[in-house]
Amino acid sequence: MATITKKDLVDYLSDRLHFNCYQMKELVDDFYEVMKETLEKGESLKISGFGSFEVRQKNARPGRNPKTGEEVEISARKVVAFRPGINLRRSLSGSDK
Repeated sequence: MATITKKDLVDYLSDRLHFNCYQMKELVDDFYEVMKETLEKGESLKISGFGSFEVRQKNARPGRNPKTGEEVEISARKVVAFRPGINLRRSLSGSDK
């Protein structure tokens, strides 16, 4: 599994777009902030050609502690779901059509 850190992204964009690292760090930070604020409002976020993120509500449900076997209730919560766009799905499947 590859992990891309914020620093990796800043360095890549800085090299590719020929801006200094400080400018790219601000750009990446601002982009993350826009994503976070949009999702916190419960709105979907679509990145054209890549995919979309949406907040989904998970209901409370019964669960089990795997160590003790004790039944516990897993509380209701919100989760972020990602759905890849058509271009990303095509590139992952090896089909360029």
